[in-house]
Amino acid sequence: MCGIAGIARHEPTGVSLHSLGRMAAAIRHRGPDGYGFYSGRKVGLAHVRLSVVDVGGGGQPLTNEDGQIVLTSTCDVFNHPELRHELEERGHVFRSRCHAEVLVHGYEEWGTGLLQKLDGQFAFAIYDRNRETVFLARDRFGVRPLFYAQRNGDLYFGSEIKAILASGEVEPALDPRGLDEVLRFGAARPPRTTFSGIAALEPGTYGIWKDGAFWLRHYYELDYPEASEEPLDVIEQLDEIILRSVGMRLRADVPVGAYLSGGLDSSITASLARSASPHPLQSFSITYAVPEFDESLYQEEVARAVGSVHTASVIRMDTIARSFPAVLWHTETPLLRTAPALMFHLAKLTMESGVKVVVGGEGADEVFLGNDLFKDASVRRFCLRRPQSLGRQRLFDRIYPAALQEPRPGESVGRSLLEAAEPTDPLFSHLPRFLSSRIDDFYAWEFKAGLGGIDVISELRASLPTRFFGWSPLNQAAYLEMTTRLSPYLLSSYGDRMTMAHGVEGRYPFLDHRLFEFAAALPTGSRLRGLREKEVLRRWASRILSGQLKSERKPSYRAPDAQSFFLPTSPSWIGDHLTSEALRRVGIFSPAAVGGLIRRCQAGLSPAFGENQAMVGVLSTQLWYYQFIESALLIPPLPTSEASVLLGDTVPVQSANALYDPKPC
Repeated sequence: MCGIAGIARHEPTGVSLHSLGRMAAAIRHRGPDGYGFYSGRKVGLAHVRLSVVDVGGGGQPLTNEDGQIVLTSTCDVFNHPELRHELEERGHVFRSRCHAEVLVHGYEEWGTGLLQKLDGQFAFAIYDRNRETVFLARDRFGVRPLFYAQRNGDLYFGSEIKAILASGEVEPALDPRGLDEVLRFGAARPPRTTFSGIAALEPGTYGIWKDGAFWLRHYYELDYPEASEEPLDVIEQLDEIILRSVGMRLRADVPVGAYLSGGLDSSITASLARSASPHPLQSFSITYAVPEFDESLYQEEVARAVGSVHTASVIRMDTIARSFPAVLWHTETPLLRTAPALMFHLAKLTMESGVKVVVGGEGADEVFLGNDLFKDASVRRFCLRRPQSLGRQRLFDRIYPAALQEPRPGESVGRSLLEAAEPTDPLFSHLPRFLSSRIDDFYAWEFKAGLGGIDVISELRASLPTRFFGWSPLNQAAYLEMTTRLSPYLLSSYGDRMTMAHGVEGRYPFLDHRLFEFAAALPTGSRLRGLREKEVLRRWASRILSGQLKSERKPSYRAPDAQSFFLPTSPSWIGDHLTSEALRRVGIFSPAAVGGLIRRCQAGLSPAFGENQAMVGVLSTQLWYYQFIESALLIPPLPTSEASVLLGDTVPVQSANALYDPKPC
């Protein structure tokens, strides 16, 4: 796994190595093992490498035999041996064992049809010098990020937004609508970001740039063709798919470790990885030094049962606040929760242990209806169908404790969730979450007026695909969870951005597209039966997990949110960004409204769930604005003299490690 960046010019004015060196330097953490450049009259490409397969070779950018196809990629193509064999039978000659080379020859053979052949997580750019096009693509579920911007017919792209900004040709500016999405949904929905004019390539999408124009196409779309009955051999089919998925994600020339949260999903991936790995499995976990958030006992129990060599770390109460600026620098977006900070330190622990690749359980909750949100939606729908029942509130109160219900003052427990939406609303399942932060209470009047009446929740309703309305309510909820939370938050701010901050690659067996398609075609009752989540997965897991690992508890990496920033040992940057002067200067939030929230936190009063999120959202937005909008991005370029690959049509080829020497134009 690596990092990529590049520029495509409308006119052949050249792309300087200085610009490419700055772009690569901005994302050097993604690829600490080497870097390379292609500098041409119309296109320039940069690459930073994390060596996982073909450690001694495989430098990028790389080309085909005649130098007319040039690639920079961040990719795990898990079926690369099979694709390589197929391409060799068609006459293609390979010069390395790295994943990326199948993209070059696959593009030569199948064009954009290559994407349907790939099984993996990837983002890449291919410069086709014959057609003068740039082909950008991102994997089906958005495991790997890819951003782009267009200015005067030129295209800029990178694995992270800071690479685009480091070019010196794209100025940072706030997108108020993108920020509003973050503060309501928890993340901006691709293609929108919090930066004006900088977009995220959507999962399952590719783009073709030519002559200053950029066309986008979906090559993969989520669908839920729910069956009325389970296949009789459902467990056998699931067994085959999961074993294949885990086995393919262990393909690497370095040992693959595992993250352990103590729950079912990571227990499955770690157990299978230990069984299939040729190396002793190293596992990692982290927890917070507060009893209510301490999950170390569960994590240690899983590690013993799995038989892994386990390394754990407990972080102090003030660690989140002290590391939060670094966390936000890598997420490049404001946050509503502090959980990414735990993943940041988990990746640091993994890197310091000498492990570059880990498998994790991300995706299982979304694929197998494991989140509490799905149960919540089912219970609310059940209760609302019985409006005359005196027991409906009692039922809801019994199932959902007060901590999950976020009642407003004066309301009965659970009422706000119970009546948050009409059952016919397509967003019925998610409205309680979207409305919980109550961010409108804290916006400055001028900022709210500047939004011009924009309603991002209504925009989400209007954007739903036609097929959405033919799915069952639970599958509608699953789609919303995949598109509003999994890709833009869990796989990004919580996932890729935290692992790659320390040069660690995460692989997620539950996000194999064959596994998703299999689960999506099952009856929803196979995934959520009553209030028992991931039912079919639990039935299957009983074959491989010991009894103590099949409990109903559902732990996750948790940490305090607003409380983390109001400790006696909290760093000074927090107060600096929350002064009335700082709030007025940025102009997004009302100093008076935020001041009341700050006073409640400083007094040690535990804010309600919604205010808790709002406090983190306000603070992280203020910090993000300072880091990316107010501060100049001064990043010196990586020296070309140390590049492992240096190619182009305007500079001499200087690398013996290049797979091919491109011919000059």
